[in-house]
Amino acid sequence: MSGKGAPQLSVKNCQDLRVAVVAAQWHEKVMDGLVDGALRALHEIGIDEPTLLRVPGSWELPVAAKVLAGRGYDAVVALGVVIRGGTPHFDYVCQGVTQGLAQVAADTGVPIGFGVLTCDDEAQALDRAGLDGSAEDKGHEAVTAAVSTAVVLRSLSEPWH
Repeated sequence: MSGKGAPQLSVKNCQDLRVAVVAAQWHEKVMDGLVDGALRALHEIGIDEPTLLRVPGSWELPVAAKVLAGRGYDAVVALGVVIRGGTPHFDYVCQGVTQGLAQVAADTGVPIGFGVLTCDDEAQALDRAGLDGSAEDKGHEAVTAAVSTAVVLRSLSEPWH
């Protein structure tokens, strides 16, 4: 299981953070699970009014994340799914999206939660989508990681004692 060894993150004192979720539309059932998990995680930590933006596919996530990061959000969560097919398209999309989101985070200093599933088949994606019967909830995990990082970064601007 890919989630083995994941840290148990506890996110506190973050209700005032501005968080955006940008999600692809391809693979509706998987995406519904990822978005639901992300929104549930935000609600659990006290962020009840996040911005939710939908883009056509995973390829569009980096540009949308960059615009959101530039508009004062403390964290952006990118959600998508790319399922392997019979052509190299999978490799190009996965690499481009991953590098693009990493570049947005590095360029802007805004944590980007990586909730993009890169799976060999639909069954793997469903198992990670946070649906009933799924082994993992990657939408929830992406929010927790991004917001936790935003809290850490905010602490850098606070006076040290």
